[in-house]
Amino acid sequence: MLYLWLKALHIIAMVCWFAGLFYLPRLFVYHAMSDDAPSRERFCVMERKLYRGIMQPSMIATVGLGIWLLTLNPSYYFSQDWMHAKLTLVVLLIGYHHVCGAQLKRFANGENQRSHVFYRWFNEAPVLVLLGVVILVVVKPF
Repeated sequence: MLYLWLKALHIIAMVCWFAGLFYLPRLFVYHAMSDDAPSRERFCVMERKLYRGIMQPSMIATVGLGIWLLTLNPSYYFSQDWMHAKLTLVVLLIGYHHVCGAQLKRFANGENQRSHVFYRWFNEAPVLVLLGVVILVVVKPF
């Protein structure tokens, strides 16, 4: 029963984390397009609150609950190639999360050098990771 509760909480935390990972780069698109100081300040506040208030706690919960789930049956999970691939994608996603945090700081300091077009492409990376993770966990192709 504990396993099912942990799994449910892990999925909920992951959904919240991905919501932020999808939305923050979209805010970067609009921020990069903004021309006036009030808009730029508003985007900085929105980005900071999203990152610190939703994304960080959700990432920590997702990773923590995932580790807890792994400890319940480590010999099974670590013997599965699909789990190794999933964990690789999770590590890449954590890196992407921190790149978003670094970009947030650049915007806050007025140091952004990238266009809204860059952020439109940048926004697609978590979609690819989500597709990979879901396919690996549900289909278990290898």
